[in-house]
Amino acid sequence: MNYPFIPSKGKTDTSAAAAPALPQAKRLQRRVLFALTHGPATADEVAERLKESVLAIRPRFTELWKQARIEDTGDRRQNASGRNAIVWQLQDPVSTHHAV
Repeated sequence: MNYPFIPSKGKTDTSAAAAPALPQAKRLQRRVLFALTHGPATADEVAERLKESVLAIRPRFTELWKQARIEDTGDRRQNASGRNAIVWQLQDPVSTHHAV
């Protein structure tokens, strides 16, 4: 099984050094999914709710989206940097969306 089901180890020495943190990435994926059970949110909003770094949370959203476990609501909200961010929700079980 490969990315996005297992977070990428990458091809750089820094990615290889981070590989021991992969179990934490899976735990964070589960926490993100749980946070989204309370309603749609941006990655920044979920990071704040979970008291985690947005840098640790944002990649989990990409992984979960590629696994077709979450989907874009079509809504946008400003994040801390003032840019529009995707508002995500749990994947609709009857949705026909397929991950890219």
